[in-house]
Formats: sequence, structure tokens, C-alpha cells
Amino acid sequence: MSKVKLLLVEDEQVLASVIKETLELNGFEVCCAANGKEGWEMFRSFSPEVCVVDVMMPKKDGITLVEEIRMTDDEIPIVFLTAKTTTADVIRGLSVGADDYIKKPFSIEELLLRVQGLLRRSKVNAKKAAGNGVYQIGAYVFDSHRQELNFKGEVRRLSQRETDILKILADHLNEITPRKAMLLNVWGDDGFFNARNMDVYITRIRKYLQQDASIQIINVRSVGFKLIA
Repeated sequence: MSKVKLLLVEDEQVLASVIKETLELNGFEVCCAANGKEGWEMFRSFSPEVCVVDVMMPKKDGITLVEEIRMTDDEIPIVFLTAKTTTADVIRGLSVGADDYIKKPFSIEELLLRVQGLLRRSKVNAKKAAGNGVYQIGAYVFDSHRQELNFKGEVRRLSQRETDILKILADHLNEITPRKAMLLNVWGDDGFFNARNMDVYITRIRKYLQQDASIQIINVRSVGFKLIA
């Protein structure tokens, strides 16, 4: 069984070491960052499945870091570590996208239980989405079995290729999907002609989704595509 990848962003080195050691003993692969700037770089390169982020840090604080993470990934579970105790501070942390928070000082066992709980809920939601083939993409509901895209009761019928491409993007929502992987999945070949065909389909799907301005399909040059919602 593969280990769960966890990003820990904490500037107190002793505390970070204790958390890292405990989590690794409980089946996690932990990557540590000492400040928000480093945390953002590691988030992009490490591709974690869950994040534990301190609020007060040098170079870039935890609030700013989580805001940036949420711009690219709306699903990853995030726990804030905070020495702040006022209700307003807690509300601000949750409002920018954290799923949970723990006030310092705390027990490592409590942190472990909180992280495990968030991961369980995240996996249940992912299974539900994958199990029935229905995806929520912003204000749209995409039914991959029926090959339908529904926007507030207005239903658009999709072709098989459009469905296949949108399903791949939806399965990797807010993540980069490599161009080659998409071509091999849909066409079985990554040749030039098929690549041009895929670009046409992507343009068409963008138009289908344009009624929700928060949705984007970004072309990551020389890498692939990212559906953001």
C-alpha cells in the first residue's frame, strides 16, 4: 500500500521534527517546509494529498499560502496550526479554505486523528463522484454515463470524444493532466494529427463551460491541461 503524501509547513523546527516523525510512523510520507514561500514550491513539486500548515510564518504566512493552494486545488484537505485563539482569527482561517484547525499547544495524537478523519471524508467523496459517474464542475453537473452537461436545467448532449476528454479532466480536477496521457487514453496514439484534434475538442468544451466564469481549462505549455473549478 502506498503511503499518503503529507505536506507540513511549520517554521518551529523542533515541533516540525516531532510531527514528521509521528506521522511517518503512522504510514505517511512527509515533506517539510519552513515557511510559506518554501511551502508553495513544495506543494507544486511534491503533489501532496493533505496539508498541515502553520498560520504564523516568515516570508509568506499560512493564510496567504492556503489562498494560493485553493486557487489551484479546491479539494485537498488542509489543517491549520494556530497560536491565535480569537474567534475572528479562526473564522478567517476557515474562510480562506482550511478544512480544520488545531490551536497550539496540541497533542500529536489529536493532529493525527484530525488528519485521518479528513482523509476518510475526502476518499468517501471521491468514491461517490467516481462511482456514479456524475461530477460537479462549478455550476455544471456532468453525467459521464449519459454524456450530458447540465447547467441550471439546460442540458447539452456531448459526443463520445467530448465526454471522454471532459471525464479525464474532471477526474483530475485542479490538477495537471499530461497531454500525452490524454491522447493515449482517448485516441490510443499521441501523433500530431490526434493532438490537433484534441485541441479542437478542448476549445469546444471551453465554450460549453463558459456560462460559469469561475471555470477554466488552462493549457500548461508543453505539459498538458488543467481543469480549474
